[in-house]
Amino acid sequence: MMNTLYAVGLVLTALTISIAALYILSVLDPARDRKLRKRTSQEKDSVVFLFDDQMLTDVTPAGRQILDALPRHNSGSDWQHLSQILEARFPNLSDQIGELAELGALSIPSSDGAHRIDAEWRDGLARIHLVTAGTEGADPIVDRVSFDAMRDELDGLRAIAHHAPVMMWREDANGKITWANKTYLDQAADPDTSDEVASWPPQKLFDRPRLEDAKNLETPRRVAVQLPTDGERHWFELHDAPLGTETLLTAIPVDRVVNAEKSRIEFVSTLTKTFAHLPIGLAIFDRKRQLTLFNPALTDILALDASFLVGKPTLFTFLDRLREKRMMPEPKDYVSWRQQMADLESAAVNGTYEETWSLPTGQTYRITGRPHPDGAVAFLFEDITSEISLTRRFRRELEMGQSALDCIEDAIAIFSPGGVLSMSNAAYTKLWGNDPSTTLEDINLGDAIRTWRGTAGDTPVWRMLKEFVAAHGERQMWSDHIALLDGRQVDCHFVPLVRGATMARFHVRPAQREFQPAPNSAMHLTP
Repeated sequence: MMNTLYAVGLVLTALTISIAALYILSVLDPARDRKLRKRTSQEKDSVVFLFDDQMLTDVTPAGRQILDALPRHNSGSDWQHLSQILEARFPNLSDQIGELAELGALSIPSSDGAHRIDAEWRDGLARIHLVTAGTEGADPIVDRVSFDAMRDELDGLRAIAHHAPVMMWREDANGKITWANKTYLDQAADPDTSDEVASWPPQKLFDRPRLEDAKNLETPRRVAVQLPTDGERHWFELHDAPLGTETLLTAIPVDRVVNAEKSRIEFVSTLTKTFAHLPIGLAIFDRKRQLTLFNPALTDILALDASFLVGKPTLFTFLDRLREKRMMPEPKDYVSWRQQMADLESAAVNGTYEETWSLPTGQTYRITGRPHPDGAVAFLFEDITSEISLTRRFRRELEMGQSALDCIEDAIAIFSPGGVLSMSNAAYTKLWGNDPSTTLEDINLGDAIRTWRGTAGDTPVWRMLKEFVAAHGERQMWSDHIALLDGRQVDCHFVPLVRGATMARFHVRPAQREFQPAPNSAMHLTP
């Protein structure tokens, strides 16, 4: 019985001790919190941070302003956020704070000497206190840090506005200029006023009476103004943006754009006028092979209705219409024709298409395909009927003239003013044993004389002929005779023709029965 009572007493005692311990702990923790809160309340005008490892447990209002001054761009810890803010003035701050638990207290000056960090290690918490050097916290660090940040930002914005190559200014609700950058002030300056005299506000360059050619008031709008600096008219695009109760305006110079547009319009107008008077039909098809541009000559040459062309037909529709009107060579079958037209398009894109269409009506067209920018293709239709007719007639005349020369028994050679053999007849080939029509190279007088020497030897006649062909001015016909190596006598007649040409005519007389060396033969030559 006694043992049982003794065991119950021990249990009650242990329970009592446990309850007392829990009570004491509950009393001590709130006391610790109240102490920290009290310290923070006393230092509410200072910049103090309390960290449990890298987690922020408490911060003064001034410290919160510093944390909120820069946005948190990553998901790092609270300590990483603060260290990124202070690292500009406190290099290697994280490494130094890492030794705080061992040292217990640290004092870290800033790189510029204007601030200081007082760090303490208490009850597992790191207390970070930022103060301005020499004031012991009387002047809150938040004001200095915020001021420095705002000053840096303000200096940067001022520099940007100062060096901006475009005019920028602000206007209030009444249209009065409240701020302007240097570019605007330079443009608004009166050249007749002394540089030492400055007036504010500056003159308004873009007021309504000065705006010219403004089609609407939408943003952006293009306007032209006459600047006082040079007195010339300049073009600008105006952009505006609300800025509180005021408006920020920007004027971007677009003189080059306006001049380029005017040049393009003038160029297109010139091309249009040129195409309108061009005797060659022009048809331009875009990358989708739809007709986008044509000139009046196209309707005249191909006998196509303007209404059909204005409807922007495709290339194959265009060619189908030509086929229906028999304005292109008739193919053997439609399938082969379609393939031929596909090849035509491919060749035009490569810039290699050029073909002559001979129509049953007797007309002849030269068709040329050329590539254009952005995948377009252009076709040129040129009526060369008269040119082909003239060429054919000229060829017939040449053939008739050559036939007439071949009927003459005497050997005839015609030389151009430059001494190039232009024409000869069959008798010439028979006499001298050389047919000029078998070579594609030009045969000049020197080449012909070398050929003649093989049959007639050398003679002063050849030298006289060279001088006669090369002579300028009025010339007179002359004659002479030579003897061939076979004993035949040749009467030579040299006649000046129109435009400086020369005709050499050789008449062969029958050979003598008894052979006598000719006076000009090689046997009578002396070295």
